[in-house]
Amino acid sequence: MRYIARGLALAATTTLALVAAPAVGSAGAAQPGTESLYAPSALVFTVTAGDDAVDGAVLRAVTLNCTPKATGTHPAPRAACAELRANEGRFDAITTRDPGVACTKQWDPVTVTADGVWNGKRVSYVHTFGNACVKNTSSGTVFAF
Repeated sequence: MRYIARGLALAATTTLALVAAPAVGSAGAAQPGTESLYAPSALVFTVTAGDDAVDGAVLRAVTLNCTPKATGTHPAPRAACAELRANEGRFDAITTRDPGVACTKQWDPVTVTADGVWNGKRVSYVHTFGNACVKNTSSGTVFAF
């Protein structure tokens, strides 16, 4: 009887080990279809009241994914991705003000931020405008939300 009990315990242990163990060769292997031909581009943009993005009140925030296609909560994802590609991801070129539009010189700062990954590289950008009018006269659609 003792030998039967040991045999059953050994069989139960072996069965449990086989059920709990992952299939051979699957641990750490990439799943089919998860590879991408494109570098990731996923960004979060915010507009904050005040000249400090950390302590200011976030007024709006949107997401933008540009690879493999333009998606996200940004109101114009295709145009924003095209603008970033045309400027090679340089946010300073996008926040350049249009000199042909007049704004008051009232100091009521608005800060925009961009955080995330652009073409596989980590990016973090902060720019403060004198007021909302100045922000809205900057070129492009990336921060137009």
